[in-house]
Amino acid sequence: MIDIQNVAAIIEEIAAETVMPRFRALEDADIQEKVAGELVTVVDLAVEKALNERLPDLLPGSLMVGEEGVHAQPELMARLDGEETLWVVDPIDGTRNFARGREAFAIMVALVEKGETRAAWILEPASGRFGIAEAGSGAWMNGRRLKAAASDRPAAMSGSLHASNYAPKALGRRVDQRRDRVRAVRSLGCAGAEYLRLAEGAIHFSLFTRLMPWDHVPGALIHREAGGVSLCFDRQPYRADRYRELGLLMAPDQGSWDALYATLLED
Repeated sequence: MIDIQNVAAIIEEIAAETVMPRFRALEDADIQEKVAGELVTVVDLAVEKALNERLPDLLPGSLMVGEEGVHAQPELMARLDGEETLWVVDPIDGTRNFARGREAFAIMVALVEKGETRAAWILEPASGRFGIAEAGSGAWMNGRRLKAAASDRPAAMSGSLHASNYAPKALGRRVDQRRDRVRAVRSLGCAGAEYLRLAEGAIHFSLFTRLMPWDHVPGALIHREAGGVSLCFDRQPYRADRYRELGLLMAPDQGSWDALYATLLED
């Protein structure tokens, strides 16, 4: 198995050398719109390149599936359906925040073997908060063990609802009309930051309807190792190859997941 602290050190080094010197120091030419509504910066590209140069060497034969690599070569997504050992990477999650000088952005990395997530790392370079998990060994942040929030009735549970921009219209309307049934909080615009809030119990739930693997594979393991439940809307566990699914709901435990699903999604 991989030395998770060695990977953490590589991520921290890249953050210190490549990310933070450019934070709040980008020029207009350093930011582009790769598709409508989605930004990419020179830092996204540099971080993914640096990770790709170092992480696969830790496990001979392993490959990378990164957000920016897939944008350039969509066929790389097919790796998620195979039996290979993969590094799933979001070089800068929350790129819009990063480009605007906001601190809610993260480097996200997961190690996936034969479809199963074995380890995960989420670093917020601006704050230094670093969530790490290894399957079966719990989740930790800067030496502190993480624990998901305690279960409660839906009306008392707080969380973020991401069901507008990418959800089918009917689903988006249903969730939007039911926001007042829970304590909906404003999104941070960064899935990595949301997952750290979930894993440390700062919020109870999150609902996502766009399941790109680099946004969710690392956080789903960290949340699960903190005691939470991460299930797609079909009530099956989320995996790297399930990015085509309709949605993902995170909750403190199975009972609260069922209650939240009934409250937010059932007819």
